Amino acid sequence: MAKKLGILTRNERAWCSLQLKQAAVRFGLEPFCFSFSDIGSGVAFPEKAPVEAMGTPIDSDFVAIIVRPISGGSVEEIFFRLDLLHRIEDLGILVINPPLAIEKAADKYRALALLEDAGLPVPKTFATEDPRKAVEAFDALGGDVVLKPIFGSRGVGVARIKDRDVLLRICRSLKYFRHVIYLQEFVEHGTWDIRAFVLGERVIASMRRIAGGWKTNIAQGAIPASFNLPKQCEELAIKAAKVLGCHIAGVDILETREKKWLINEVNSQPDWRGLQSVTGFSIANAIVKYVLSLSMKGSLNV
Repeated sequence: MAKKLGILTRNERAWCSLQLKQAAVRFGLEPFCFSFSDIGSGVAFPEKAPVEAMGTPIDSDFVAIIVRPISGGSVEEIFFRLDLLHRIEDLGILVINPPLAIEKAADKYRALALLEDAGLPVPKTFATEDPRKAVEAFDALGGDVVLKPIFGSRGVGVARIKDRDVLLRICRSLKYFRHVIYLQEFVEHGTWDIRAFVLGERVIASMRRIAGGWKTNIAQGAIPASFNLPKQCEELAIKAAKVLGCHIAGVDILETREKKWLINEVNSQPDWRGLQSVTGFSIANAIVKYVLSLSMKGSLNV
């Protein structure tokens, strides 16, 4: 009986999930797709497996669980989903990315703080719950800032603000709805940035994301273009993934007007559809091959 490769996804028909399913079959594995809502986990149930998905025990029949986007939810839901990943990992099942890495990367503030502590270049960033402190930081950030959700992806909810009064009004609204205010200096980078796809300790593919404006997310309409990654960028991407504990990472890098590189974000559950369109090999195959190699080593470490 074939070993299972778990694909934890909210939509098994999503492009990346389908790619992983097909790659699993090519490597002789049985793809097993499930979502967080399919999982049940008990404590002190000797007759039941500690974690089950759709009635199937998550056990040694699985070579690994690959986690696609956790997706949004209430605080309770997000904590519980991470609890489940920790529980699965504690059972000795390989989880990619590990829950601790997902926690670090998903929190933009914590991720950048860890990267800065490791000596990696990141944009000036300020986070607070107080609108007055945010406005005070406005000048220190150059009077031209990007407001982002501290948890978020695909460029959703991101806005550029160059007016102090506008910033104050928005920040007061965020405070009212109990959101954290997360500000970054606006980095002049033209209309493109770099996405480096890290797998293990290598960058296996990279691209430029070229847009019509300053937002360069593929989900916001940017166009992928093939790109030979400079050695310095490659080293930055690998180090960033390692600092956060990611086996798989999409590392976004900006080039400043001064020709310096800054790590803008690290995505622990990256989509690679756009990147695949400018890459000459199957990224899903590479992921499954890497996961198999880790499973055979019995290693949970990057």
